[in-house]
Amino acid sequence: MHQTQFLVREPLLDPQQRVVGYELCWQHLDAAAYTQAELEDLVSFVAAEVCDEERGWLLRDKKLFMQAVPAMLSIDALYSLPPEHTVLSIRTSELANADTLAAVQALRAGGVGILLREADLPRVGSRLGTIASYVEVRFSGADVASQARTYAALKQANLRMVGRPVTTWADFDACAALGLDAFVGKLHLTPRPGTDGAGLNPAQTIILQLMQMVNANADIAQLESVLKRDAALSYKLLRYINSAGFGVGREIQSLKQAITLLGYQPLYRWLTLLLATASTSGYSPVLLETAVVRGRLAELLGQAALGKAEAENIFVAGMFSLLDRLLGISMKEVLETIQLSEEVQQALLTRGGKYGPYLALAEACELNSNLVASLAASLNLSPAEINKAHLSALAWTQNIAT
Repeated sequence: MHQTQFLVREPLLDPQQRVVGYELCWQHLDAAAYTQAELEDLVSFVAAEVCDEERGWLLRDKKLFMQAVPAMLSIDALYSLPPEHTVLSIRTSELANADTLAAVQALRAGGVGILLREADLPRVGSRLGTIASYVEVRFSGADVASQARTYAALKQANLRMVGRPVTTWADFDACAALGLDAFVGKLHLTPRPGTDGAGLNPAQTIILQLMQMVNANADIAQLESVLKRDAALSYKLLRYINSAGFGVGREIQSLKQAITLLGYQPLYRWLTLLLATASTSGYSPVLLETAVVRGRLAELLGQAALGKAEAENIFVAGMFSLLDRLLGISMKEVLETIQLSEEVQQALLTRGGKYGPYLALAEACELNSNLVASLAASLNLSPAEINKAHLSALAWTQNIAT
């Protein structure tokens, strides 16, 4: 399946809009229609990309949610995933079968998370708290008092509640107030009323100044001088250059040395990440992670055809594609604030030029869009290449140091 179908993802957010996990599935396929071989391929492919023999689980604290059917509950590939980071969602009606119930209970006893879909919530008994760890709920603005009582009962049964779909920010706030634990969907890509116009904060202003200087090939001494004006920024650069992932081999204590070792293009890339990280907007946690995954995925997709240096520019375009939301200003203002190449601007404004199609493809993977296949074909990329890059981008994002 991973060689013919495209993997798509949706984030699960907590009430603070942080990403607690991802739901993964094959594009446009219902789990009920999967064969056992297709389900096993999903699990084994995902496990091979996000589990490493030396480093272990590559997604840090994130959980992966995957739809399941009874035939999937006994496949060997499930043992390749760490149970504490794996959640299988299954229709509640399937538990009427004694063999399915026994298989679910065995998985649950082994630490695998179980999410119940299509449950008759008012009738969910306390015993289900020993079978499942999550239950899917569908919030409605009608009869909120009745829903509140139901949710309170689910809490008593030690069931965590996952809202689907939560399509408006008003419903998100209501669900958070009622005690829901997580939310599935793309609401984070919809601007939240009252959050526009935040503008640049002081840290972002200095970062943008440094980015402009790097673009202009300013002297290292000039860059060092600006960095010294922000102790927190200087600390982050030294921490980054001394991180195990960077692999310098000796401790670097000088900003001049750090800039020299890093180089201008990697420094620009790091500043791009930092610019988003420095956002103070209320919805930045999920947007930041989405921007980084998008940038990294677009970069990986473009490396083979365009080369590493050009792919660095695609990463910047991916990061900047959500910078208007992260900074609370329009894309036009973003492009007026910092000088970007014509190709990057074209990608951001129209998804055109050399970089735009790679950015559009990375976005389509977030949206379960019909454009995935056509964009992949136009870029001569196979589903297997895109799926591998997708999971690699997710893992990379969890482990970046800024």
